[in-house]
Amino acid sequence: MSSAIHIRVFDVPVNQMALPRGRQRRKLDLPRERTQLLKRDAEWAVVSSAGRDVERILSYWTDDAIVLPPGLPAVVGRAALRQYVQESLRIPGFRITWESTDAVFSPDGSLAYLLGRNSVTMNSPDGTATTTYGRGITIWRREADDEWRCVVDIWNAEPGA
Repeated sequence: MSSAIHIRVFDVPVNQMALPRGRQRRKLDLPRERTQLLKRDAEWAVVSSAGRDVERILSYWTDDAIVLPPGLPAVVGRAALRQYVQESLRIPGFRITWESTDAVFSPDGSLAYLLGRNSVTMNSPDGTATTTYGRGITIWRREADDEWRCVVDIWNAEPGA
């Protein structure tokens, strides 16, 4: 991802960030949080790319997550996400992977968004593998168990793709 592209949604001094939902306020180590969230997202990409463990793939989304795939209706909630993942994994040659490169945090430290690039491969009707490339934004929420989970997931095709 080009470092020239940077969207500022959350513009907050690090010393004003706090834990969500009334937990004890603490200063966040922004570089550490960024590294931790990008690592979690990378782990999710590996699990998703392997395509073997639907429940583990789902564990990275919140129960109320919304996924907005290109050209398809919104996928909302755990049951719909499970069906979406299962159906995707049944597509011949299906493989998805991505890499996120930017993490920006909300003022209270309870939300963050990641910018990244992805690729989706599946077999065309003649059986040859076809890959499309995209760019995406995910919004993550720190849950009650202090774990980051994706609450909104949206992507589209790269220009010229």
